[in-house]
Amino acid sequence: MDPFASLLTLPVEELARRARTRFRLVADNPTLLADFACSIADEIQRALQEGRPARLILPVGPVRQYPLLVEITNRERLSWRHVHVFQMDEFLDWQGRPIPESHPLSFTGYLKRELFGKIDADLRMPEENHVVPHPFRIDEFSERLTFVGGADACFGGIGYHGHVAFNEPWVSRWNRVSVEMLRESLTRVLPLGDDSIVVQSIHSAGGNSHAIPPMAVTCGMRDILASRRIRLYCAAGERHRAIFRIAVAGEVSAEYPATLVQGHPDAEIVTDEATAAPVEVGLR
Repeated sequence: MDPFASLLTLPVEELARRARTRFRLVADNPTLLADFACSIADEIQRALQEGRPARLILPVGPVRQYPLLVEITNRERLSWRHVHVFQMDEFLDWQGRPIPESHPLSFTGYLKRELFGKIDADLRMPEENHVVPHPFRIDEFSERLTFVGGADACFGGIGYHGHVAFNEPWVSRWNRVSVEMLRESLTRVLPLGDDSIVVQSIHSAGGNSHAIPPMAVTCGMRDILASRRIRLYCAAGERHRAIFRIAVAGEVSAEYPATLVQGHPDAEIVTDEATAAPVEVGLR
């Protein structure tokens, strides 16, 4: 029996009435990505106007908002000199060691190359303000975030099974992770679930699952949920239709970590109208 059948077929208007997390719809995916880029730029601009640092948790996935963000930054002469970026996660190899920045799937390499490296030199963030979770310095992420005053905003996507960063559902026949345990989770190393590897392979490697690193280091849900604002974007179209609805209106569950955002005082999930439409099961 499908536990989500009734939720997934609700008209959007009824979904809005039942939603436990605020959501916002935009016309299409290009509009969504532009919204994503503008939202990050607005956070930086707000901090500039208030004379304080901008402390942001940022994802690598989705990534198509970042060329737009670079364009906005350079066009508007938006200084990143006061920005602190806390990168959500990174792939690890089979031994739990970070993949090199030169690897085509390196999140760190991508941000350095395609975001920071393409911002005009006089506007760039100091290199030391880019914090990456590291498997051998496991508490550094949280300590640095606390030192600068906590995150003003956490931006992210939502994974196929509801993970935010690589906070994946815990799978073990021997023990379980409760909602409260997940809510208080810290930066940690974990093997990737099979579904994450398959989805990543389809998106980034032409379906070659062997190309996807098998492990990751991720910031925990505690730091994400402590952010003053949370903005999550469902930008993957068809594969996001079910999890969008579960995230905004499903029961809070460790099996779908994005549901833990419910109850946050300033959280919003954004998707496009097609992704928000009722889910229809059938061959096509």
